[in-house]
Amino acid sequence: MNEPHIWWYITRASALIAWALMTISVLWGILLSTRVMRRIDNPAWLQDLHRYLGGLTLFMAALHMVSLMLDGWLKFSLPETLVPFATDYKPLAVALGIISFYILIAVQGTSLFMNRLPRRFWKGLHYSSYVALLLVALHAGWSGTDVGAWWYRVLAIVLISVATIAVLVRIITGTKTGSSSSAVREKAVPAEDQLVLARPQIDTRTMVVSTLEDVAQGVRAIRLLPLGGGQLPVWHPGAHVTLHLPNGLQRQYSLCGDPAERTHYDIAVLKTEQSEGGSEWIHANLSPGMTLEVSGPLNHFELKPANEYLFIAGGIGITPIKAMIESLPVRRKWKLIYVGRSRSTMAFAEELLERYPDHVEIHASDEQDSQLDVYALTASSTAQVYCCGPESLMSAVTSFVPAERMHLERFVAIARASSLPASPLEVTCRKSKKSFVVDPQESILDALEENGLPVLGSCKKGVCGTCEVRVVEGKPVHLDSVIDDAEKDRLKVMYPCVSRAEGDKLVLDL
Repeated sequence: MNEPHIWWYITRASALIAWALMTISVLWGILLSTRVMRRIDNPAWLQDLHRYLGGLTLFMAALHMVSLMLDGWLKFSLPETLVPFATDYKPLAVALGIISFYILIAVQGTSLFMNRLPRRFWKGLHYSSYVALLLVALHAGWSGTDVGAWWYRVLAIVLISVATIAVLVRIITGTKTGSSSSAVREKAVPAEDQLVLARPQIDTRTMVVSTLEDVAQGVRAIRLLPLGGGQLPVWHPGAHVTLHLPNGLQRQYSLCGDPAERTHYDIAVLKTEQSEGGSEWIHANLSPGMTLEVSGPLNHFELKPANEYLFIAGGIGITPIKAMIESLPVRRKWKLIYVGRSRSTMAFAEELLERYPDHVEIHASDEQDSQLDVYALTASSTAQVYCCGPESLMSAVTSFVPAERMHLERFVAIARASSLPASPLEVTCRKSKKSFVVDPQESILDALEENGLPVLGSCKKGVCGTCEVRVVEGKPVHLDSVIDDAEKDRLKVMYPCVSRAEGDKLVLDL
């Protein structure tokens, strides 16, 4: 580095690159939330690129600050670089840049463990990136040494214009319903408990049954519109919603439409032979114009980025798979194996065959001389496998596919029992400073509800994941069927509707 002005050049270049990257990162985040880019790639790819751009922006901003200290002309000290208004050189302009840097650190840092933070807190902090982008623009305009150059003006106009248009698109599209009368309504929580929420509230909204259509023998497709109109929250393939039925039951159904269509929810309900009252009530009583309370969406079966996918669906298990297929770009490599008793019972089979003839294979039992050869389908494949359907099908698939490539969603809980003897369990809720004993025959969720803790339960069978809580101390004994046990331990979460804990003490982040 014999060039005497090398650090000055690095300072200028890193600042401009950081500004451009930050603008692109914010733009990409808006494209992700509005799903404008859905035909180019799936949401998981967009999310990874968004995080990468944010991290690269932070790196270039840090390089800019380091080069300021190494520049022989400016000679910024460490306090002048890190403390707002500590320098005599354009103190306001420099302070704006420092503040925006700290906002970037907060946004990028919390994104690394967003799944462990209350959703509203994380989103509120994430929105501050718009403020940081404004501060960076002011910082660049007031402190830059190239402000008078034509190329700098062109760059500034382009970056500011792109950012402005993107933010306007974000404001116009929104993420919630637009009518105050039909706005999202939170579950009632006592005022004294509102400060101790450890996880985000699950949105509940009133929706209207728009259309009903029989899409297969015993399968009814239902379209739900938000009461009063407006847009629904962003959701990703694999998500499900909970219907609160007038007969008092709550039932979960996968969203099976295009995630880019945010004016309605599409679900499909199979009338089961041994219905516990949910599907039977829907098929017998639901009609256009009726209103239902709908919670969610929640997602424990999210589509991950991959170069190739193998989808295996059995019966009504096609519903989350259909949404995944809808979200894939045209050039993504994928294949669907759809299994059922007969074509007449297989929802959306003909539609999928017509739209994707080169990607879809139908295996109807009444048309085959032998059972589906799962080993032959999966043995030579290196694709990420997503499977949903009867337990027999999923068990067969998991026996041949390595765990790192296997993704499952169950509609029915698998039978799981603890090897530990039933015993009382002392549960302590750290934030609310409550402690109580859960009897051996009582669920932790029931005990939480009895003691006024704000945890929502829905299926109470360990399938839907609504009652998720975070574990501070203790080792859960996972008896649910939501996600892989190792993943639950990694996230430090449990589902108290069915799960217990080793030992006699458990501390929850409630």
